[in-house]
Amino acid sequence: MFTGIIEATGTLTELTLKQGDLSVRVKSSSLDMADVALGDSIATNGVCLTVVEKFTDGFRADVSNETLSLTRFGEYNIGQKVNLEKALQPISRLGGHLVSGHVDGIATIVAVQANARATDYWLSAPSELLKYIPYKGSVAIDGISLTVNAIEENKFKLTIVPHTAQETTIADFKVGTKVNLEVDQIARYLERLIQGTQAPASESTLTTSLLAQAGFIK
Repeated sequence: MFTGIIEATGTLTELTLKQGDLSVRVKSSSLDMADVALGDSIATNGVCLTVVEKFTDGFRADVSNETLSLTRFGEYNIGQKVNLEKALQPISRLGGHLVSGHVDGIATIVAVQANARATDYWLSAPSELLKYIPYKGSVAIDGISLTVNAIEENKFKLTIVPHTAQETTIADFKVGTKVNLEVDQIARYLERLIQGTQAPASESTLTTSLLAQAGFIK
């Protein structure tokens, strides 16, 4: 489990096809590896990866076909910059939101607009994921915990302050950039709880059910 508060950035220095999936080597001069053990998890651009080999300046991990099918790892090249976060410890501050590192799909930057010292990024996402993205809710973009500041049709807006841009890979984002997207897991669990063993319900049906259970409608 992670918080979406990025600890460091790194670079992919090796991408090796290995018996049908991928082995990656991540190098970072700013991620403290002293307390990392083999088998620990490190979120890499929002993807939970297991450390299979440790170095003083990074680690090696395996990327399964499931992960390749849902994330951008299959499109990365050597030299790709990535956001890094070690797994949450019980004593850590939860500065962002609970992030599982299990990416739900891909979002695309469709507009970039200046907003005083901050920058607004508009992203489009698959319709099946947009229903889990509420106004002022949380999402993880390439592993970064961010707040949704607006929603319009098939897109949503994120406002990025200078510090976040400086400490992550967001400064490299431009129109057309594709990113790993993880929605807030609470919405997914709530939907599944309401559905039970029934077939998936429509968004409107789920909303009606939620309001009824909360006592707002009869």
